[in-house]
Amino acid sequence: MPGGARGIATWNAGVTFGRVLTSAHGPGFLRGRFEYAVDAVPVFVVFQPGGTAYGAGFDPLGLKWNFLTHGRFEPYADLSGGVLFTNRPVPSGVSRTNFLPSAAFGLHFLRGKYNWSAEVRYMHISDAGLTSFNPGINTVQVRLGWGFFTRQK
Repeated sequence: MPGGARGIATWNAGVTFGRVLTSAHGPGFLRGRFEYAVDAVPVFVVFQPGGTAYGAGFDPLGLKWNFLTHGRFEPYADLSGGVLFTNRPVPSGVSRTNFLPSAAFGLHFLRGKYNWSAEVRYMHISDAGLTSFNPGINTVQVRLGWGFFTRQK
């Protein structure tokens, strides 16, 4: 189906573990730090015609650019990819194993050691051609997060 499956919504919750790998570099407003991140998503719900699917995901590839902090705000851009396993096919009748490429723009709200974040993420859910019928699902998500920073010893 061109344009992907329709009438589907998702909800998920998870944790991200990241590590900043570089010091600040780059020109002007692009100046920032590169971070590698891994996401564990133990709760992934897909509301779809034919029945709700429950699953878990893992994103081992998280490439994040943290732009320089502006006061208590730190904007970022993120590209990530991973896999999703569900108890029933997603979309209905397709596959229980799907891949999750995504991109996001967000903002960290810095509060000392702890921070809040908000982002808008585009996520594509697809079995990457494992089946002959592969409509995929395109989602736009708003994510909220809470985190803390640690220092290297």
